[in-house]
Amino acid sequence: MGQKKQRLSEAERSQSPQDTAGPPAPKGPRPGLPATPSPQRSIYFSRPQGCPARLGPEFFDQPAVPLARAFLGQVLARRLPDGTEVRGRVVETEAYVGPEDTAAHSRGGRRTARNRAMFMPPGTLYVYVVYGMYFCMNVSSRGDGACVLLRALEPLGGLDAMRQLRALRRGAAGRAVRDRELCSGPSKLCQALAIDKSFDQRDLAADEAVWLERGPPGAAELPVVAAARVGIGSSGEWARKPLRFYFRGSPWVSVVDRTAEQDAQA
Repeated sequence: MGQKKQRLSEAERSQSPQDTAGPPAPKGPRPGLPATPSPQRSIYFSRPQGCPARLGPEFFDQPAVPLARAFLGQVLARRLPDGTEVRGRVVETEAYVGPEDTAAHSRGGRRTARNRAMFMPPGTLYVYVVYGMYFCMNVSSRGDGACVLLRALEPLGGLDAMRQLRALRRGAAGRAVRDRELCSGPSKLCQALAIDKSFDQRDLAADEAVWLERGPPGAAELPVVAAARVGIGSSGEWARKPLRFYFRGSPWVSVVDRTAEQDAQA
């Protein structure tokens, strides 16, 4: 027992910050990772002692609107098949509140093979295809048929990998993707994190390839704008409801609503 405690103590002292950021890393070499962590990522690994890196089921177990706001400032992490980890801070979300929401895929209480994840326990990923080729990533909340769409991230770590993944989907030709364009939209962030339909119905609180980490202190204090959701113009009065949330002034947001920002400041 004495030798075991000594080994555990030595392991804790030698543990790198990246090892504490998510689930246990796979054994063996991890190609593609930089020799030293990027300065952009450092604050996200300097956590107060006792502060859990990974957010568990209790975080997701709340109604869609407060969950959409709570997502802001948290860090979405993804471990790619080669072991590379990429991260981005959530800066924009949309809430879909359930069957009464005419913009939701669950409107009217409809249940299909496609939207099954919306009726599963809070924290379940709902990934669907748009335009036959792009993916959007949602997370179920408390309440049948309710979820939160993740619209935009501020890239924090693994930007080179994100850029390669985005270029892969856009084709080799054309200019390189700028940092602010890597995750500035729901389909863009799925491309940058290699999220596809295979992630549908996974548990964000338990999955080993994708998880949510608590953001740094102070992130939740940034001003939040409540605006109309994007791309749901045919949904009647629900198209005007302020169910999209984003950090005001963030350059990483997909769509800025100047009117909503002015109203918030009035």
